[in-house]
Amino acid sequence: MIKFDPQNYPYPSKRNVVYARNGMCNAGNPHAASAGLQTLLKGGNAVDAAVAMASAMPVVEPTGNGLGADCFVILWYEGKMYGLNASGPAPKSLSVAALKDRGFEKIPSYGVEPIDVPGAVAGWMTLHERFGKLPLEEVMAPAIRYAEKGYPVTPNISRLWQEAFENYSKYRDRPEFQGWFDTFAPNNTWLKPGEMFRCPDMAKTLKEIAATKGEAFYRGAIAEKIDAFFKKHNGFLTKEDLAAFKPEWVDPISVNYHGVDVWELPPNGHGITVLMALQILKDMNLAERDCADTMHKQIEAMKLAMVDTAEYVAEPSFMRVSVDQLLSEDYAAKRRALINDKAIMPEPGDPGCPSTVYFCCADADGNMVSFIQSNFRGFGSGIVVPGTGISLNDRAENFKFDENHANALTGGKRPYHTIIPGFLTQDGKPLGPFGIMGGWMQPQAHVQVVMNMIDWHLNPQQALDAPRWQWVGGKKVEVEQETPNYIIRQLQRMGHQIVVQPDPYHMGRGQVILRDENGVLCGATEKRTDGQIMSY
Repeated sequence: MIKFDPQNYPYPSKRNVVYARNGMCNAGNPHAASAGLQTLLKGGNAVDAAVAMASAMPVVEPTGNGLGADCFVILWYEGKMYGLNASGPAPKSLSVAALKDRGFEKIPSYGVEPIDVPGAVAGWMTLHERFGKLPLEEVMAPAIRYAEKGYPVTPNISRLWQEAFENYSKYRDRPEFQGWFDTFAPNNTWLKPGEMFRCPDMAKTLKEIAATKGEAFYRGAIAEKIDAFFKKHNGFLTKEDLAAFKPEWVDPISVNYHGVDVWELPPNGHGITVLMALQILKDMNLAERDCADTMHKQIEAMKLAMVDTAEYVAEPSFMRVSVDQLLSEDYAAKRRALINDKAIMPEPGDPGCPSTVYFCCADADGNMVSFIQSNFRGFGSGIVVPGTGISLNDRAENFKFDENHANALTGGKRPYHTIIPGFLTQDGKPLGPFGIMGGWMQPQAHVQVVMNMIDWHLNPQQALDAPRWQWVGGKKVEVEQETPNYIIRQLQRMGHQIVVQPDPYHMGRGQVILRDENGVLCGATEKRTDGQIMSY
């Protein structure tokens, strides 16, 4: 056969936007996009396609999510917008004090301690029960088939799998991590591009979820297995925590940015960061996209928004300021006034006076879904319940280890959450879903992609392809290597500490679908991953 390196791409390539009329499924993974299209072709609607893709993602992209993940959704269905928060709380017995008793000085990244109640499966069930059209077993059939029969691993997933294997190998001798190696590294190595991955344990779990509409996961046989595992390994998650969980329907929040309403979900997620940054930017003079002055203003606005959300965003009942205060025009004006021609060290104001999967889909009837799902760090905590294929999140790491903070780790409380789906409307009519995964990069990428489309009229593919930047703390900003050198030099003169990031995987991976007044869909997918659009 012809030999080649599936991880090496020395020449630039171009993607065009994709048009369709009857349905479209965009994902960072071609197998997931195919699951969605298969479902639409069977007569399913956009919700069915979204659940098909969501249930397939833990199988085909386990490096970013799992059956123990969380999810968030913004849905446009029959002329109305809905929001779903399916992020789970910390187990009742988990607290700062409990971790201190075990000798921890911070919330650990891996192991049985940083695991919250997994919310994604309940999110799928809640979404399908209310809006789905096809039987659940039929919707989840592609996911089950991938797990049973296997699929060839894509280049980006292989690369992330390698990173995970090297990371979790540090815990190889700890018995609670054995399930990860048995499930995802059965030959004591990672999966290479094109190699087949099968997971019979995950297939069995998916079948039980489909047959019981999720009951087995939260109140049945699967919950018992999870409970027994955590008892054996001195974890905090219990079957009582699982049984008590229910996703929450929420009202999305928005700001109008230059004539377009930009929608995000309310806290405990940090989608509000996007809206706060846009509130600051919308009354600033932005000459053109590719200039240092515009990038400087974007970076400074984002810094101010992000330090505010880090200080104030938490489980809504614990927040000390309101969403309205954070999004007010007066507060945006105060924050805007701090921006000058030099990089600042941002501090929280007073509004009182690091992997995920994102995908989106649309059907011929105008229904559209913006969906994001994540373990937090890649495979998550490194904990897989033996015999189930369930890789569990490490989302509790997003809490603060300070008991006086609004986002302090407390049992039964949801943490500040990094995963955010987005949606655009204009004059009360849907334009479409968008989203970019990538930990703390997510709100920064949302702002950049939205501005690319609205301010500079880039088509959705151009908006995703354009070079990105990421503020990483203090005055340090990473930029992609396609950023012109003269802009980098000017930003340095403004006081920014610029680091050229040669690895595009660190800059987020996104999808966009826009729908015009004639019902024609226009889709874009991410060049920084194995992005795929499937439509008809």
